Amino acid sequence: MSTRIGHSEATALHRRCRILIMGNSGSGKSTLARTLDEHLDLPVVHIDTLYWQPGWVLNPDRDQAIQAAAEQPAWIFDGSKQLDQADTVIFLDINRFTCLFGVLKRWAKYYGKTRPDMTEGCHEKIDLSFLCYIWSWPKRKRRRILAWMSELPPPKQGIHLRGRRAVKRFLAELAQ
Repeated sequence: MSTRIGHSEATALHRRCRILIMGNSGSGKSTLARTLDEHLDLPVVHIDTLYWQPGWVLNPDRDQAIQAAAEQPAWIFDGSKQLDQADTVIFLDINRFTCLFGVLKRWAKYYGKTRPDMTEGCHEKIDLSFLCYIWSWPKRKRRRILAWMSELPPPKQGIHLRGRRAVKRFLAELAQ
């Protein structure tokens, strides 16, 4: 697994067709997915559109929907679910304060509306349980994701981006 992003990793991404972006809520997964789509022209799958039905009702068929989407030949998957079909895994390891700020910024932008990467009818909302979820996410998930990424068999690639600056450097390399 790589922690330092170099030109070769960004260049190799052009040859990949199943890219999984993982990270906490507010880490920038959807934004990175849209940006990668501009460079790579791959379909973007937002896990939230498969996970939720209108009105924030949990989709009882979410696992099957996620699996069906993952079986497609090419995608950029935005969601923190381990998908063995991915040939590249990008982990946005972003500070929890930055994630909380990102969620608050998103809430202000989409208050009373459905954001583009969410199921229609799921208006943007924030509650205490969601804020606690974001705060505790690194302790609950970070180590597990890093362990999973470290065991990716070749030629699969893991890219660990620690902070917004690392994301910006990665995108700059990709644009070259």
